[in-house]
Amino acid sequence: MATAYVGIGSNLGEPRRQIEVALDELGRVADTRVARCSSLYRSAPVGHAKQPDFLNAVARLETGLGAEALLGELQAIEQRHGRERSFPNAPRTLDLDLLLHDAGEVSTARLTLPHPRMHDRAFVLAPLAEIAPDAEVPGHGRAVELLARCAGQRIDRVD
Repeated sequence: MATAYVGIGSNLGEPRRQIEVALDELGRVADTRVARCSSLYRSAPVGHAKQPDFLNAVARLETGLGAEALLGELQAIEQRHGRERSFPNAPRTLDLDLLLHDAGEVSTARLTLPHPRMHDRAFVLAPLAEIAPDAEVPGHGRAVELLARCAGQRIDRVD
């Protein structure tokens, strides 16, 4: 079994409910279980600022799926939740990002691991550091150290 970390975000509809339902669906992915989930965090949108704040979390999965297969499952869940990819950083009902996977560093046309820019984003690093304080972002360092570099980004724990 591999350990994978998935970033979860939502800012349309009922974000808390979307995240709860997504966690349930992640637990139903074949050969996969949700081992741990962070608290929820509220964060300002990145890029396209004229949209509601996001709720974010990170889940640790134990999975028998490879990184590409797991990505396919994440995208299928997003589609069931009405995810539209209209433009970069657009508002979304549900965003599931494969952040890290035991496969290590991956670079294909479909998938880049670790997730690009995760090392610069407090809304990813805070929930990741909460559930995996020793998590290492390959090529960048430990999540807790990276989070300290994001001190200027607004993020609030909400539960």
